[in-house]
Amino acid sequence: MLASLSIRNIVLIDRLDLNFEAGLCVLTGETGAGKSILLDSLALALGARADLGLIRAGEDKGSVTATFSLPNSHPAFELLQDIEREEGEPLILRRIISSDGRNRASINDQSVSTGLLRSVGETLVEIHGQNAERGLLDARGHRALLDLYGRLEKQTADVSKKFLTFEVLSEQLTEAEEALEKARVDEEYLRHVVDELEALNPCEGEEEELSASRAAFMHAEKIAEALKDAQKALNDHGGVDGKIRNATRAVERVVEKASGKLDPVLDSLERAAIELSEASMTIEAVTHDLNLDQSGVEQVEERLFSLRAAARKHKCEVSALPNVLEQFRERLATVEHGDAEVKRLQLEVAAARKEYELAAGHLRDKRIKSASKLDAAVMAELGPLRLGAARFMTAVTELAPDQWSASGMDRVEFQIATNPGSNPGPLIKIASGGELSRFMLALKVVLAQSGSAPTLIFDEVDRGVGGATADAVGERLSRLAEKLQLLVITHSPQVAAAGQSHWNIQKMSQSGSTRTTVERLEDDERREEIARMLSGASITNEARAAAVSLMEG
Repeated sequence: MLASLSIRNIVLIDRLDLNFEAGLCVLTGETGAGKSILLDSLALALGARADLGLIRAGEDKGSVTATFSLPNSHPAFELLQDIEREEGEPLILRRIISSDGRNRASINDQSVSTGLLRSVGETLVEIHGQNAERGLLDARGHRALLDLYGRLEKQTADVSKKFLTFEVLSEQLTEAEEALEKARVDEEYLRHVVDELEALNPCEGEEEELSASRAAFMHAEKIAEALKDAQKALNDHGGVDGKIRNATRAVERVVEKASGKLDPVLDSLERAAIELSEASMTIEAVTHDLNLDQSGVEQVEERLFSLRAAARKHKCEVSALPNVLEQFRERLATVEHGDAEVKRLQLEVAAARKEYELAAGHLRDKRIKSASKLDAAVMAELGPLRLGAARFMTAVTELAPDQWSASGMDRVEFQIATNPGSNPGPLIKIASGGELSRFMLALKVVLAQSGSAPTLIFDEVDRGVGGATADAVGERLSRLAEKLQLLVITHSPQVAAAGQSHWNIQKMSQSGSTRTTVERLEDDERREEIARMLSGASITNEARAAAVSLMEG
């Protein structure tokens, strides 16, 4: 409930601190005293649009602070999981507007966006009056209110679960159908690519091995060239072997004359001839081997270039070609086996849809029965509120399949017809200002335990009624206040007399300045205020006696 409201420098209010109680709180005062300022101030704290015209003349800023006392289970706290708060601590909403256009919002002294402030505010207070656009007037919330009234939480949860299953499977089917269609269009291309890559048969790490082999072949070519040069050097100009033979013959001609001194020379020349012969044969053997190995370089290069060409074609690294092949195989498999997958999903979607339709249809039956009970209960409240000629009905209509949701297949809207024979229509469009407030009151009395905000504000719910009708309004407000906190701005003495706490709003002029004040009234003061409401400016003893009678009644 709203525990307190502090206002600083808002229109005619310079400084005001109000502490509210549970039950029915009434606010009375002369027309133009400033009752609307209180509503505008509270709405500002609840996240309404900031109007710089609300700042009191001569001041650079204005502020409103609303403090709420709430149970820990209140839905507002689901929106405030990032706000630090001790258990049992009150919820404090504050709004500050400055003449320079700055606008600050906070909850428990922690800065928040005005959007979050508004969302939280909607769970705390509902304002019903001439310009109300929230709560029961919003048809988007009527379905949830009907479900709460009919205690259909179990059925709505079952429908929500089945819709989620149906929705997920439908998305999977759509994806499978799109993939199959695309695969069919590309089937010929896919087969060509798979055949091409399978023929190529790329292996992981193959590029590195081929590059290493190619590099080795390149070195072998240089070695062969060097051996060729060496062989040429040995054989050019008669060759080294010929020179050794010539040298040997020259020594042999005089060896006998040298008394054995030339024997070592001949031995050396013989060894040289042998070594030279072995070197030449080794060069020939190595050259021959190199020539044999060189025959594989073309194969290595051809394989390497083929792999790199395929990688360029598919815009990837050579090392990724095996994965590319696997991906194309999977896409081709989608074509070959996609029909079966699509058919499987089609069966599952059809089954899920059927389960959803059955659950949603059962929920619709429950809603129609609950709507009938709700209509009867509201109609029972309309007669005493001088709306006996009006008709209230809860329209439950079936939505088109593309509008089905986790909430079911129905649209729910509260409708009224204020004149006999007229067609029913939305509350906000059919009811006049005074009628609208009384319709809101009748609905709230019936829906009091159906998830309402803990604080309701009725702005002149008694407009245009008096006598027995005003008594009925007061009695219903008292009943509703047994479950919720009500703040009622009223000009009706019957309604004022029903209040558990009473506040009087006055406008005062002093020293050239006008300001609005709010004073809590005790028993004698309440009697005088209700007597004033009964008789006008001149309060008579008869009016006082009538006020006492109303208060005691």
